[in-house]
Amino acid sequence: MRLSLVLSVLRPAGPVAIGVSLGFTLSLLSVTWVEEPCGPPPRPAAASRPRPDGGPAPPPAPGNSNGNAARRPNAVPAGLGADSWEPRVVPYRPASPGRAAKKAVRTRYISTELGMRQRLFVGVLTSKSTLNTLGVAVNRTLAHRLERLVYFTGTRGRKVPHGMTVVTHSDERPIWNMYQTIRYLLDHYVNDFDWFFLVQDDTYTEVHRISHLVAHLSIDTHLYLGRPEEFIGGDTEGRYCYGGFGYLLSRSLLLLLQQHLESCRNDILSARPDEWLGRCIIDYTAVNCAEEHEGLRYHYFELGKNTDPERETDLRFQSAFTVHPVLDPLQMYRLHKYFAQVELERTYQEIQQLQLEIQNASSLSADGDHGATWPVGIPPPFQPKTRFEVLRWDYFTEDQVYACVDGSPKCELRGVDLADVADVVATAMEELNRKYQPVLHILKQQLVNGYRRFDPTRGMEYTLDLQVEVVTQKGHSRSVTKRVHLVRPLSEVEIIPMPYVTEASRINVILPLTAHDRSHATHFLEAYAAAAFESSENAVLTFLFIYDPFEAQQVTQNDIFAPVKAQITEYERKYAEVKIPWISVKTDAPSQIKVMDIISKKHPVDTLFFVAGVGTEVTVDFLNRCRMNTINNWQVFFPIHFQGYNPAVAFHNQVPPATLDLLRDAGRFDRDVFHEACFYNADYMAARTRMAGDVQENEDILETLDIYDMFIKYSNLHVFRAVEPALLQHYRHQACNPRLSEEIYHRCVQSSLEGVGSRSQLAMVLFEQEQGNST
Repeated sequence: MRLSLVLSVLRPAGPVAIGVSLGFTLSLLSVTWVEEPCGPPPRPAAASRPRPDGGPAPPPAPGNSNGNAARRPNAVPAGLGADSWEPRVVPYRPASPGRAAKKAVRTRYISTELGMRQRLFVGVLTSKSTLNTLGVAVNRTLAHRLERLVYFTGTRGRKVPHGMTVVTHSDERPIWNMYQTIRYLLDHYVNDFDWFFLVQDDTYTEVHRISHLVAHLSIDTHLYLGRPEEFIGGDTEGRYCYGGFGYLLSRSLLLLLQQHLESCRNDILSARPDEWLGRCIIDYTAVNCAEEHEGLRYHYFELGKNTDPERETDLRFQSAFTVHPVLDPLQMYRLHKYFAQVELERTYQEIQQLQLEIQNASSLSADGDHGATWPVGIPPPFQPKTRFEVLRWDYFTEDQVYACVDGSPKCELRGVDLADVADVVATAMEELNRKYQPVLHILKQQLVNGYRRFDPTRGMEYTLDLQVEVVTQKGHSRSVTKRVHLVRPLSEVEIIPMPYVTEASRINVILPLTAHDRSHATHFLEAYAAAAFESSENAVLTFLFIYDPFEAQQVTQNDIFAPVKAQITEYERKYAEVKIPWISVKTDAPSQIKVMDIISKKHPVDTLFFVAGVGTEVTVDFLNRCRMNTINNWQVFFPIHFQGYNPAVAFHNQVPPATLDLLRDAGRFDRDVFHEACFYNADYMAARTRMAGDVQENEDILETLDIYDMFIKYSNLHVFRAVEPALLQHYRHQACNPRLSEEIYHRCVQSSLEGVGSRSQLAMVLFEQEQGNST
């Protein structure tokens, strides 16, 4: 009776007791009984190390015994003090103390150092007879879409088509050319690309689909992808990829094939190059040609004779990666037109689908339907935080714009601006009819108001007030005014490939000097010496003294540039390693082109020139940017210097500072002056040669044009024009030559007037003068 009573009392506590006991048991089992210390192992000689005072060594600390005492998992031994966790500086001991360490050579691009490779390489197998026909057609349809496109041929003519990279093997044997092509890929491109696509020049390739295919393939796969074909004769089992439809080779497969390539050349006999390559791959890598890999299929289409691409209804043709055979360039262009239209329509459908998805998703947000911006998928308009960040709207009509580049309040629409307005109005009418037809038909009457602004976050925005005539299906019409909003969004930003340049090029600084400017030469020499002579900059300064006929006759008795020449001699004496050459020129009409003709003939074609002004303060930073922004046979650089205001106006009733600072009230970037220029002599001579024909018809063109206009009109180079904060000019009165062209003379006068001071500064000076006159 008592036992049953006790059991009834203990029964509820039984599971608790069992759980506690099990927990203690598991915790004891998890304890590390043989402790492994967290810190470094004890030093063997620590027990016998004597004390600094000569006494016996101290016994080891109890916490550092590292015995078999149990401890908590991940616990830190208590004997390790704060000093054990202090960082220690380990001195560097070179392997060869007597030798200087080699300087580490870094790669030019970080992608090379990180082992990053580009995605797709395309090689086109062509011949001497088809290089200038089908080869050119392939280049025009593929080159602008690929990272690298190279043409391989046995022999070629003396002239290579423009814009094509052609590799010649100097042999017409097909098998030898295939061997040399694979060898060339292994020697030059195998470390730069993940996939290699080889195709004949009589095949049209839809490169977007090839790129999309390789983007979904693993780069470590040994893959040989194309249209499989059976071998004719021989004992080789498997199938090779037919070359007419192209084939895709992985980088890993080429590396696997590299050591066996010589054996393939000597041991394998075949009549076709694609069959020879297939036998080589199968025999030494055991990889067969595949048409499908991991659910991704290689699509191709065999084109029949007299086939019209626009009338072809075969689904295999519409989804093909390659089409073969193409008989002539015209058929290649027709195929390209058809597939470009297909891809464009597919892109528009994807954009519409994405817009619908964005609208559906935005309706579930906190803001509801207002959460999606207009247009859908385009960033929202820029929101200014201060009044200085407000973007300006420009008003325009169909023939005039009320915001001109030269500052005029109104000017006529012309050129690209006129085409832009016409295109926007036509697009607005097209969209209105698409929205309201067939119920209403809308006819344009006139543009009442037009506004546009450039938003750097989304593109060009337009607001149009259109007076239109609305015609119903029954023929009733009415004139109404409709407001339309349009956006011309910014397209995808592309990085323009530029040639590689360095800051090690020598610059020849040319300073033309007239009698009017000779008083400013002293300040120029002081600033240039501090920037270039003191730092041993890789630059050469050359003076060009310009005499008029009367001054040239008096040069022996009274040289107007004698003080400047004496200063040059003094600087050459002060800096022994510096030589400042100078050239004397006699002319009654000094122009940039005539002066530069003399300088150009005295220098090599690879000379980098910087034509400076007497008021220019040259700095090391600007000289480096001149080197980087000027590219031989590619780009010339015309910097926009910061022009200081007249100190009497900008610092009225104040002491002007000794240096010119980049401040709003101190000056402005003078966009009307094109005197400073950086260019290579070869580019100048090429533009000057193109100009020679017009000079023969009109010699006055040498005086009416400057170097900037010459590069714009007579060269195909990039003319880079940008503000340059490291190029400063103090204020000086500028004399404008009336013999220059009307446009250049107008720019000179505009620069002189706007360089006096800002509007607020001029207003304050006028206000004080009126106050003084009134009193």
